[in-house]
Amino acid sequence: MAAGRLGAGDEMPIKPSIAVIDGDQAYREALVGQLRSCDLIAKTFPDAEEFLASARLSLTTCLIAELRLGGMSGLELYGQLLARGTPIPTILMTAGPDQQTRVRALGAGVTALLNKPVNESELLDCINRTMGRNAPHRRGKQSPAIR
Repeated sequence: MAAGRLGAGDEMPIKPSIAVIDGDQAYREALVGQLRSCDLIAKTFPDAEEFLASARLSLTTCLIAELRLGGMSGLELYGQLLARGTPIPTILMTAGPDQQTRVRALGAGVTALLNKPVNESELLDCINRTMGRNAPHRRGKQSPAIR
């Protein structure tokens, strides 16, 4: 077989297509910048409703959402996706979640509930566990948290 070509049984690695939903524009843009620096595909949305109405819904393989959004919350969005029969592996994030909220979110089936500011390596580990992949390699200097 020629170099660079896939054989019949070979699988081409697929990059996850990540949707980031957060009401804070500066935060979501910083987060997407970090994800893209790791060669991941990422798109931002200001709220759950805009994400649900977008064409990206069917392309998204990993969802990262703020727990407390204006309108529908990140956890309500996850429930909505389940109810529609279109579950997307979901990582929620929030500033200072209480234990009851953490138990409720994880019990509902989300992958993780991370504290903001999100630690980049912890987020990438969550994405990799969710997608069953090896860790992406970040270009340049790694920052400890995405602020």
